[in-house]
Amino acid sequence: MYDSPRLAVGGRADVLSESDSQKIDRHLKGNTLRVYWYLLKAPRGSAGIREIQRALHFSSPTLAQYHLEKLRELGLAKKESTEYVAIGEANVGVLKPFLRFGTVLVPRFVLYAVVFTVLFFFFLTQLGEVSFYSVYGLVVTLIAAAILWYESARAMRERPTG
Repeated sequence: MYDSPRLAVGGRADVLSESDSQKIDRHLKGNTLRVYWYLLKAPRGSAGIREIQRALHFSSPTLAQYHLEKLRELGLAKKESTEYVAIGEANVGVLKPFLRFGTVLVPRFVLYAVVFTVLFFFFLTQLGEVSFYSVYGLVVTLIAAAILWYESARAMRERPTG
């Protein structure tokens, strides 16, 4: 359903080899995923160890540093002075259904859901006479929009917290 796993770095998207994809997928779980999610959403584009520790309610800064170093080893973050910056956008695992717009991560189904919702209301406003085709168009767009909104909500429930 989705493209091959990719890692977007510096404006270009590199297709990950199967082993790289599996390695990132294997290590990008739990608290490491939460830290990565936080870095992707960071307003400044970077975050310090203490900031992550406080935001994600870790017991110590060492735990935050451990996960940041893990991200650095995976090639998803780099250390600049005392802060870490997300340098890659991994399209693997639980992150596959999300698109990134600046610091906002939204399920890609939202874009399709909006299109079908607008199309439904367009058909509804243009409904002149009731015929098989007009009802068919309304029903198909309504069902498609409902399914896509459901999938968007499900992706949002499954996203990492933090």
